[in-house]
Amino acid sequence: MRPILVWLLFALPAVPSLAETCKYLDKDGRTIYSNVPIKNARKIACFQPPPPVAAETPAPAPPVAQPVPDAGKTRVDSQTQRKRDDERRQILEEELAREQTALSEARRALSDQEATRLGDERNYQRVEERLKPYQEAVEAHERNIASIKREMANLR
Repeated sequence: MRPILVWLLFALPAVPSLAETCKYLDKDGRTIYSNVPIKNARKIACFQPPPPVAAETPAPAPPVAQPVPDAGKTRVDSQTQRKRDDERRQILEEELAREQTALSEARRALSDQEATRLGDERNYQRVEERLKPYQEAVEAHERNIASIKREMANLR
């Protein structure tokens, strides 16, 4: 029942578009196009609504040749693939070195912040709130390093 109501709700705005549209000329000489009669206006011409679009059957598709296994894949010779893998490994090693440097800096910043006590931090909760971004930075760098190491292990 509910889907029918939803369908009717969307179909109702389309009903007036099916009416015949006419051209009217009012007493001031203005041209008005409308699908309802206009008072004090003279009907000049009417336009036929477009014919309803019949459900067209699509033309049958030409037969598709069955794909040959591995036909779409291009093969790369082993030397080219080895070169690509070496380049990828070098990029990952550089990225790993950058992440390890960033991790050591994040750990140093965390230890500096842990050693510092501010005057308004009499409550330990405030200390934890202040240290949380530093701890999250350390954890993010550790996750990145683990991810890079997994990718390096997946290389041939």
